[in-house]
Amino acid sequence: MNWLLVIVGAAVGAPLRYLMDREVQLRHDSVFPWGTFVVNASGSFVLGVLAGASVGSGTYALLGTGLCGALSTYSTFSYETLRLAERGWGFLAVANVLVSLLVGLGAVVLGAGLTGGLEG
Repeated sequence: MNWLLVIVGAAVGAPLRYLMDREVQLRHDSVFPWGTFVVNASGSFVLGVLAGASVGSGTYALLGTGLCGALSTYSTFSYETLRLAERGWGFLAVANVLVSLLVGLGAVVLGAGLTGGLEG
């Protein structure tokens, strides 16, 4: 039954990613891929919240694997980083990698911490 929950979560996450990405990009006149950056940070935060809350397998399948899996996107992040480098924006390509990794890790830690997942 978890596979159905993954499908439902992804059916919400994929359009949400598209809409968030477009909305963010429309607000920034920049070659930097802000839309992808925001959706990946958001997905990392939600995943951290779920991990910290120790949700059950059904909830994790729906929200973690389905929603967050479709919301965040490593492939688009990789593609946009490559495009930045190919177009001569090497500094922005490196910045995209470093900032995305730091913010993504920070977001998951913050999410887990807010739900008690980092208590010792």
